[in-house]
Amino acid sequence: MIRGIFVLALLLSLPSQAKTIVNYYKCVSERGTVYSQFPCAGNSTQHTITNIDPKSGTSSEQHYKALNKIEKQQIIRNLKNELRAKKHQAAILTRERDQDTRDQQLRVNRIMDDNERKETLDDIKRQLKAINKDYHKQARKLNKQIAQLEKKLKRYE
Repeated sequence: MIRGIFVLALLLSLPSQAKTIVNYYKCVSERGTVYSQFPCAGNSTQHTITNIDPKSGTSSEQHYKALNKIEKQQIIRNLKNELRAKKHQAAILTRERDQDTRDQQLRVNRIMDDNERKETLDDIKRQLKAINKDYHKQARKLNKQIAQLEKKLKRYE
């Protein structure tokens, strides 16, 4: 009789609870794995199962908070990836400028007569000026984009 009342009380309380937590033990031995409600040996590990009733109504506010949190994490991750890509692009730009400058400076070391050397030096100066002008233009643009991304990232974090 008492057991019947206990079971009835248990069954009536289940629909009102949206969340059920059950602890169980997992014991691994040479014969296999045993799951139990009680510890079976010294090597048993305790695990927890949380069961949530899908029919229970969760507030939509919590749903939106969870979505907003996930969206915020995605935005932060995307901004960090974009920022890393821009910094990598700036490093590549610097490397290319250094390579072009080195190529122009190697032209000076060639053996040539004085007239040709003077013309080559003038051409090298023009080329270096154009290389640096182009580099600074692209570097300013990249640095501006990096600053904007860092500002956005700081706002989200």
